[in-house]
Amino acid sequence: MSVEAPVVQLKEGVLSVSGAIDAHTVIPLRAEGEGLIKTASESLKSLVVDLEGLSTTHSVVLSMLLCWSRLAEKQGISLSFREAPDRLVSLAALSNLEDWLQSRP
Repeated sequence: MSVEAPVVQLKEGVLSVSGAIDAHTVIPLRAEGEGLIKTASESLKSLVVDLEGLSTTHSVVLSMLLCWSRLAEKQGISLSFREAPDRLVSLAALSNLEDWLQSRP
């Protein structure tokens, strides 16, 4: 069974995250996403993070999303999420973050 490499892409105000994210892949993916958020801040006031393509859900994903959220706020961008997997929402609930993660555009 092959593991799908994680990917983050920005298109038309949507930051799409897909693939298998783990402790080994989260750092470069976080950095790539941060670069895309900074680029988006030049022309956008809001971004939607689409999580539908995630094939794994670990606490490192939640950490990455929190980092992106803090950066977006500093850049003046409103960040919202869609299609968060149930398991990720459950992990967020452990830290009382489920409402934040289930925010809608």
